[in-house]
Amino acid sequence: MTVATAAACWPATAPAAEAVKTLRYILPAAEASFDPALGRDLYTGHIIEAIFETLYTYDYLARPVKLAPSTAAALPEVSADGKSYLIRLKPGTYFTPDPAFGGKPRELTVADYMYSWKRLFDPKLASPNSWLLEGKVVGLDALAEQARRSGRFDYDQAVAGLEQVDRYTLRIHLTHTDFNLGMILAYEPLSAVAREVVEKYGDSKGEVAGHPVGTGAYKLGQWIRGSRIVLDENTGHRAEVWNFQPGGDADDERIVRQMKGKKIPQIGRVEISVQLEDQSRWLSFTSGEADLFWLDGPLAPKALLDGKLRPELAARGVQLSRIVDPELSYYYWNMQDPVVGGVGKDKIALRRAIAMAHDVDEEIRLVLNGEAQRLNYPIPPGVVGHDPRYQPLLRYDPVLANKLLDRYGYKKGADGWRTLPDGKPLSVTYTSRNEAAGVLMAELWRKTYNRLGIRMDNQRKIFSDIQKAETLCKVQTRSYQWLADYPDGDNFMQLFYGANVGQNNNGCLKDAQFDQWFEASHRMPPGPERDALYRRMARRLEVLGAAMPAYSRYRNMLAQPGVIGYKKHPILHQEWKYMDIERKDPK
Repeated sequence: MTVATAAACWPATAPAAEAVKTLRYILPAAEASFDPALGRDLYTGHIIEAIFETLYTYDYLARPVKLAPSTAAALPEVSADGKSYLIRLKPGTYFTPDPAFGGKPRELTVADYMYSWKRLFDPKLASPNSWLLEGKVVGLDALAEQARRSGRFDYDQAVAGLEQVDRYTLRIHLTHTDFNLGMILAYEPLSAVAREVVEKYGDSKGEVAGHPVGTGAYKLGQWIRGSRIVLDENTGHRAEVWNFQPGGDADDERIVRQMKGKKIPQIGRVEISVQLEDQSRWLSFTSGEADLFWLDGPLAPKALLDGKLRPELAARGVQLSRIVDPELSYYYWNMQDPVVGGVGKDKIALRRAIAMAHDVDEEIRLVLNGEAQRLNYPIPPGVVGHDPRYQPLLRYDPVLANKLLDRYGYKKGADGWRTLPDGKPLSVTYTSRNEAAGVLMAELWRKTYNRLGIRMDNQRKIFSDIQKAETLCKVQTRSYQWLADYPDGDNFMQLFYGANVGQNNNGCLKDAQFDQWFEASHRMPPGPERDALYRRMARRLEVLGAAMPAYSRYRNMLAQPGVIGYKKHPILHQEWKYMDIERKDPK
């Protein structure tokens, strides 16, 4: 559909005002588990972040991003050696009423956080988020090991690193210096869940994941799996008032004028639909069925011209919030796979040749419509530790790539296809999502493999199934995106850490040298010494041919004219509680 046609179907008049302010939103992939311990994808994170609360969050307007208290009364008091954190909780925060509490609300205490963090280490739960605290809190890993031996996780056993000073005060003792813990405690897997809820509905039954009970600004109102989610305001949420200061952007003063002094949240209902296809999402926005819209690269030409909103949309009052995401889009090859894995010279040559044969700039141009910035380093812009001067070894050079394969015995047969050095057929399986963008990406990669004379198969799956296969090291190669959980290089380098295989290390890399450097970086504050170590780690990935950075995508968020006070935050998944909307909908 052309832009003119899309504009023509825009609603001519706003809906009539009713009772409850409602925001309509679209997710481009289905949600997974609503259990903070189990959720690991961006889309599910939207919902978890709305229902549950961490100790810390981020200032809505501050850029660069700035940590701020959430359920905590203030930022943590950190010891000089960075090994002790004292945290004080705000009294008067309550879990929403639930049968687990006798139908009443129940006050949040630091014991809830201690219990929730222990859950990440319960072997039976198999949380993909245990990496956040592994090796950090004194005694926590030992408790998990004891559970593996006994077959039972003892939630009542004291952990030396989690010292409950009183009902509202917690002191965390770390095994080593870590100045990033405050940011980690702001990431939604470390939200508070109530033990009574877990014990009533049961991890083993899987019902906790679909019965979220939190302390956040919203609660689950309706859920049709993979289709529709409705969030209603948690009217028992502690009183909060919008009182942010302008950051560095020109629009901040306008946002402050619109929102200052208002109760948080203003929006009483969030209706979320799951729509996989780009065109369906675009039609929903242009027809007025969505108020806030995530404009992916394939749709960019419909709304943008040279990175700015098209005049015909701006004239209708449509708003654009555009940032470069703190994101690493990269390619990985499964280091445990019998064809593309391993550290023999021939295997390294194969991976490096594939990397050199792929035209990243072409991918940005054709698949993303130019909506990304080329990235040579595994830590993206806007994240502490990024190095804009880093010069990569692996550059686009198909001629050199073919020579590399020739040298290491990947011979071409009479049919033009290469074989393995032992003469067996060579074929690589590229996994992609099964919607239109995934199909286009797969065809671009087929061109890459054709440049080398390598047969490529395309395995297409839904997003959640790909995630499950990755945790089992069953994906041979894929293009992958990682959006910052917290704005520090540590969050990106952990993607390649050996202990994180089965969690976030989807390439299943286990390299002793990389792991040694990564562990050493944990003991360093941000600065030149740690940056130098990160550069060595980045080079190690190139030398092994284990992964290749590609780009950071632009995040283009479109808002209807009635949306007030909206600004895309680089770290928060969604900003619903900080916004307002003029239109009102019936209860």
